[in-house]
Amino acid sequence: MNWLKDFVKPRMNALVKRKENPSDLWSKCTCGQLLYNKDLEEDFYVCSSCDKHLHMNFNARFKFLFDDEKFELVEIDIKNNDPLRFKDLKKYTDRLKESQKKTNQQDAAFVATGNIGGTLSCVFILDFNFMGGSMGQYVGEAFKIGCLKAIDLKCPFIAVSSSGGARMQEGLVSLMQLPKTVAAINLLNDKNIPYISLLTNPTTGGVSASFAMLGDIIIAEKGAMIGFAGKRVIEETIKEKLPEDFQTAEYLLEHGMLDIVVHRKELPDKLAQVLSHLRK
Repeated sequence: MNWLKDFVKPRMNALVKRKENPSDLWSKCTCGQLLYNKDLEEDFYVCSSCDKHLHMNFNARFKFLFDDEKFELVEIDIKNNDPLRFKDLKKYTDRLKESQKKTNQQDAAFVATGNIGGTLSCVFILDFNFMGGSMGQYVGEAFKIGCLKAIDLKCPFIAVSSSGGARMQEGLVSLMQLPKTVAAINLLNDKNIPYISLLTNPTTGGVSASFAMLGDIIIAEKGAMIGFAGKRVIEETIKEKLPEDFQTAEYLLEHGMLDIVVHRKELPDKLAQVLSHLRK
């Protein structure tokens, strides 16, 4: 037996060929800064260079918000379908399958219950990682289920938005989710259940035109882009230059459209404080 040839060399070749996927180790902020993913996770996905608040997936967000990272997911009993049999460059069903494989998620919406600052709460989250957090029938149904769960538990309902808007591949079915979510909020109002809307970057389109801006208390993360149409589209429509900070959380707070703008690292404490006041 040639020990060097039969034992050492194959193992050395395996080590040389084994490569880490850079995307598993590093992320790049829009400011150009390379961020080590482990450090980024410990910093709650806030860039250490420019302080930009980056996307958090639903699981990280739930752990971040709930006390001791403990929560219970609520089942969303609805299947994705393709009501229009839509196809652009790809079939909508193929886009769904790709996103499901990439994220290991059924769709963009999740609901969970747990304590925040000692207050039992029901939290709905839109995850931007799944098709830009777009709202189709699955998301609308998940929001309704979250509202009904909060009513059943007699606890505050919190919606965390991060979305590019309505999901165009579902056409009118997607647009009907706007009044559907508004109707669900009316159920909360009828039962005197507090509704807190948390806006993260970005919150746009049909989501901003429906449930996102209807909270009893509206909170936004620092620097979040919030609006309906994009800034460039508005400028081309009205033929005027808009302010540099237009559609930022800070701009909306200054103009009375938000109640609170908070840095992400301070968010759990701020939510706990708001919920404690609601208990009184």
